[in-house]
Amino acid sequence: MPNAGPIESPTDPFASVPLPTSAKSRKPRIEGLPPGVSRDIFGPQGRQDQGTAAGPSAPGGPPGGGTLPPPPPPAQPWPMAGKETPPRPVFSDGPPPERPVYEPEPPRRRRLLPGLAVLVLLLATLAYVVPAVLMSGSVLRGTRVAGVDIGGLTVTQAAEKLRDTLGAELSKPVTVEIGKRKEILQPEEAGLELDVVGTIGQAPSGFPTPPQVWRALTGTTDLQPKIGVDVSQLTRAVEDLAEAVDKPAQEGRVSFTGLEPKGRKPVEGAMLDREEAASRIRDAFLSGGGTVELTLRPAVPATTPEAVADAVKQARQAVSAPITLSAGVRQVQLQPAVLAAHLTYVSDGEGGLAPRFDAKGALAGVQNGLVDAARQPRDATYEIVGGRPVLVPARAGQGIDEARLAKDVEKVLAGGGARTVAVRLGAVTPTVQTSQIEGLGIKELVSSFTTVFDCCQERGKNIQRMAQELDGHVVRPGETFSLNDLVGEWKVEDGYVEATQIVRGRMANIVGGGVAQVATTMYNAAYFGGFDDVEHRPVDYYTSRYPVGRDADLLYPDIDLKWRNDSENGVLIKAEATGTSVTITLWGTKRYDKVEAVESDRRDFTPFGNETSSDPACVATTGQQGFTIDVTRVLYRNGQPVKKDPKYTTKYAPQPRTTCTG
Repeated sequence: MPNAGPIESPTDPFASVPLPTSAKSRKPRIEGLPPGVSRDIFGPQGRQDQGTAAGPSAPGGPPGGGTLPPPPPPAQPWPMAGKETPPRPVFSDGPPPERPVYEPEPPRRRRLLPGLAVLVLLLATLAYVVPAVLMSGSVLRGTRVAGVDIGGLTVTQAAEKLRDTLGAELSKPVTVEIGKRKEILQPEEAGLELDVVGTIGQAPSGFPTPPQVWRALTGTTDLQPKIGVDVSQLTRAVEDLAEAVDKPAQEGRVSFTGLEPKGRKPVEGAMLDREEAASRIRDAFLSGGGTVELTLRPAVPATTPEAVADAVKQARQAVSAPITLSAGVRQVQLQPAVLAAHLTYVSDGEGGLAPRFDAKGALAGVQNGLVDAARQPRDATYEIVGGRPVLVPARAGQGIDEARLAKDVEKVLAGGGARTVAVRLGAVTPTVQTSQIEGLGIKELVSSFTTVFDCCQERGKNIQRMAQELDGHVVRPGETFSLNDLVGEWKVEDGYVEATQIVRGRMANIVGGGVAQVATTMYNAAYFGGFDDVEHRPVDYYTSRYPVGRDADLLYPDIDLKWRNDSENGVLIKAEATGTSVTITLWGTKRYDKVEAVESDRRDFTPFGNETSSDPACVATTGQQGFTIDVTRVLYRNGQPVKKDPKYTTKYAPQPRTTCTG
């Protein structure tokens, strides 16, 4: 401190009192101390008394001539045990020192704030950690799936609860309405089921986060159930619905009846919206069944009536004279009747019609005039000799470029001019090589089936023509056979004629009518051969010429027959048709001793109605009641049943009695 002197020890309270001294030693003589008082309180005995000086006594001093002691200092507090009192400074001269400046003590509130913050943080941590630990390892509390509470359960417990509650709720059938048509669709038929694993996978589980803990304590988490979808099965179910209601747009077309071109005007159709139908069926399943309405979308043809009229004029000119084919020095003519039988005018995709010429069909009767038969190629095949199949190897040869010939003839017919076409010959490899069908285990009869029909009808010609196209075809192991893919569209130029056939619930005259008889025969041959049924559709009305519950419809390209060769060996198809029957035989390696078709009783009979039609194309019918029947296939090996297929249910509609008045 400024002006502060040296700090001295506290003043001895007895220092200012003169004590008697000895004349010899000049030491104070202490006499008459009170009992219990030690001389040590006066300090060391050899200390010189600083308060005594020679000379006269100060005026007014005490008698004896001693100097007056200085004023006593302020009393010091008596020391307390265990507490040391700091010494007070003593200043010799000058003004008293300034007091030291001390920092003020912080308020009590400021000292409490850090402690309170730590306490709040600790409480908040405990408020999260404690419930989080209790909730960990289970589905977050408050979690619900379509109203079913699975919160607090383990994943296994939640899965069992969802299967027991939602599984039963979401297995109800869906009624599908398309116009006036109604169908009952079971979830398993549409490939729909509750995806329990995917549904629980949406739910928070494990160690929850702070927001999840808060939501679990104060609210709920609502989840939508997930649906497992077998896409191929749902697509198949939608296609089955579509087949019954689709009316594809008919493009304009020109074909021939004899030499007279016949134009068919384009007709607008209506098609089921497949994508929308699948979505609505899924939604209805999620809603626990009920009814869903599906819609049809307009199908607009690309061609116009004016384009058809123009094509009729071109077609008439196209068959006005023959076309000459030349191959070197050899020449043959395609007569107008041959041209007409293999020529059509179809949509070109741009609103008009263009000629399409079937060169392969047209060459069938004249190819030998251009190429020797012995030089023509031959596909590998099998012939039945002595009741056993024998391999006939393939042979390369010389032939006509059919694709090039078709384009050249179409160019002549579209542009007019010279009606002579140069045919190009070249080396032609067979379509079916020997290596493709040899060594396939085709060695014995596997199955055979025959159906009959009335003699002398136009439909018989179509049955015979299709049997010719099937004969000799080989189905390799694992391959799926498709009747529509093999035969293709039924055309007049391919030898098919108009005949009656049921089309979308009504009798109609179409080219190729009656070929459902071939499809039914093929279906039963594959059925009793033990092969897998991939796709077939029963006919609309029951007819006695087909086996009940085992018939198959056919309509190119919408309705097909498919079966899969699920054996380890190839299958040879041999087909033969007479004027009253058709037989299809399958050759390969026999796998089953016996294949049995077990039929249920007929049930749910529905009476037929009566209707009258003045349509010139009307076909009279006698009427047939509808009913339902189940058929189950059982396969035997060594006399024992080794396989039993699920029952197949067929619902026949009642066929009305139709009276034609036109």
